[in-house]
Amino acid sequence: MLRVAEQYAATDTGRQRRANEDALLSRSPLFVVADGMGGAQAGEVASQIAVEAFKRGLRNSLEPEAALAELTREANARIHELSHSHTEQAGMGTTLTAMYVGEQDVAIAHVGDSRAYCLRDGELIRLTDDHSLVDELMRQGRLTPEEAEEHPQRSVITRALGPEGTVEVDTRSFHARAGDVYLLCSDGLTTMVSERELTRVLREHRQLRGAGEALIAAANAAGGRDNITVLLVRLEDVGVAPGTPPGLSSHSSGPDGAAPMDVTMVGAPAVPAPVPRRHPRLPQPRALGKARRRLGVRRAGALVALLAVLALVGAGAYVALQSVYFIGTNARGLITLYRGVPFKLPGNLPLYSSDFVSGVSASTVPPARRRSLLDHSLRSEANAAALIRSLELGQLE
Repeated sequence: MLRVAEQYAATDTGRQRRANEDALLSRSPLFVVADGMGGAQAGEVASQIAVEAFKRGLRNSLEPEAALAELTREANARIHELSHSHTEQAGMGTTLTAMYVGEQDVAIAHVGDSRAYCLRDGELIRLTDDHSLVDELMRQGRLTPEEAEEHPQRSVITRALGPEGTVEVDTRSFHARAGDVYLLCSDGLTTMVSERELTRVLREHRQLRGAGEALIAAANAAGGRDNITVLLVRLEDVGVAPGTPPGLSSHSSGPDGAAPMDVTMVGAPAVPAPVPRRHPRLPQPRALGKARRRLGVRRAGALVALLAVLALVGAGAYVALQSVYFIGTNARGLITLYRGVPFKLPGNLPLYSSDFVSGVSASTVPPARRRSLLDHSLRSEANAAALIRSLELGQLE
């Protein structure tokens, strides 16, 4: 079972803004970042309303994605209502990125261009897509990442809380792992600091406070054109959840954050030594009885050893399946990241599960590239996620 081991949260006005329209909530296991927009402090009001909606926590932690989306829509309705009933707050809105830490997964709800990342094994994985004009153009292949960085409309967002009465909320769950570091941030950080620099800073600082302060300092050193909000969370494994039957051992989390299969060695009942049948007249030799008892003990030991090997092989196979990924398509034809191997057991039991569904239809990928991408090659999580990300950004031909 996973829990938050360390957290850091801070927001900074930056060097070119007079007021801070960002807001955050850091109340384990729930974390939120919002970046407001609108004149006359309307953006500040919008971001605060968004954060307030999450302060009472989730109504249903068993379905965190749905619960996060519900709170996000409630915040949107409240902001939209105020923007139409108060002239001074007309047109206000806010981005929102929220994260809930569960026992094995993190759930994310997202609207706008604030972001969520995961640093795992030294690699930075982006967990959200920007709802912005330049990102939409990149996904369509009409802009390169380099062109997007200098685009005059790079700050224009295409989705936010407030402007409309209803809002589409992106949600996803990500298989967590002990040692993961999660970063939620406003675009005041990501427009000033490259992802390569984010990775370097997070790698170099073992304490989250040091990492967070260094990230804010880097954004300000690059110009600090916007408010900067940084929220960092590190996870740890606390073993088996309460209520686990006695005898099960506690292990650290597996490659995808789920607890690996526990192997409890249970000794098989000793095979009783055969009772020698005695001749009605001649007594059975004592040496023969001892030999038979030793044979019984050896058979029992061999059975225990066999059970141990089978259990270890099963555990190893389970862990191996959780550490490999491949790229395929789902029932709707969308490029999908799967965890496991692309095979099914008898009875149509799959040895894989869907981990992430992209917004790219396989039909839009050129045939030659599609064949090489969807050949079911086994990949690491970072490699597969990077390929899908490049595909979404139009960087793969």
